[in-house]
Amino acid sequence: MDHFSDIKISRRGLLIAGALSATAMAMPPAAAGAGAATPGVANALRPAFAPTGKLRAAINLGNPILAGKDASGAPRGVSVDLAREFASRLGLELELLVVDTAGKSVDAVAAGNADIGFFAIDPKRGAQIAFTPPYVLIEGFYLVKDDSPIRRNEEVDAPGMRVVVGAGSAYDLYLTRELKQAEILRSPSSPTVVDTFIETHAEVAAGVKQQLEADARRLSGLRLLDQRFMVIRQAMGVPKSRGAEAAAYLAQFVEDMKADGFVAAALARHGIDGAVVAPAEAPGAALP
Repeated sequence: MDHFSDIKISRRGLLIAGALSATAMAMPPAAAGAGAATPGVANALRPAFAPTGKLRAAINLGNPILAGKDASGAPRGVSVDLAREFASRLGLELELLVVDTAGKSVDAVAAGNADIGFFAIDPKRGAQIAFTPPYVLIEGFYLVKDDSPIRRNEEVDAPGMRVVVGAGSAYDLYLTRELKQAEILRSPSSPTVVDTFIETHAEVAAGVKQQLEADARRLSGLRLLDQRFMVIRQAMGVPKSRGAEAAAYLAQFVEDMKADGFVAAALARHGIDGAVVAPAEAPGAALP
């Protein structure tokens, strides 16, 4: 998608600054996608990633680009594929902790109830979670009713405007900082944003473009504004308490998965339209 080409991705990787061990530095990129743990490195890091003996991955079903359910009700999607591949690299059994909101996923990882998770990078979340560089970029859009006078993003932040977002979502965190005059209403989860928008007679709904488009097809009389208001940088994360070497290893894993085509193949396999593979970044790039 060419419209992503003008985005400058800030270096919100990990503040590692030399904490990566010489052994971890020697990990070959070719190990990515190989389905086998790298000798030595994986053995040393298993206790950090899996203190219970299993790799527990928080999977958020609230973002349809990243995860959903198959016909049997089992979780599927890009984040599930990455979790399985990472568990395979470490030689660990995978346990999925399935949640319905980004906030619950963040809480699970921050509290140590999950070992890794998949999140939009945000400074507030970064207080307890070490983020990798992003693996995909996702657009955030506004939705309004057909007869709304709002035509441009700049018109949303005005007195009397009420904007519905999923509680604890990346949009919630971002718009809470950015909107100065509009009021934010919080829906229980991202998939329920448009229903809450209708029920409360609010002026604007905000969320993942693809979710809003699906809701606009499901319900009549709705339209998206024609310009995104943010680009979400979706990353993996691990509790900072697990140490810098674990964070660095996970960051390198993400870079490997982008470089060898794993992420692109997963997006295609799951029929995802509207997300693109994030550009390569230095895994040791510092958080601002």
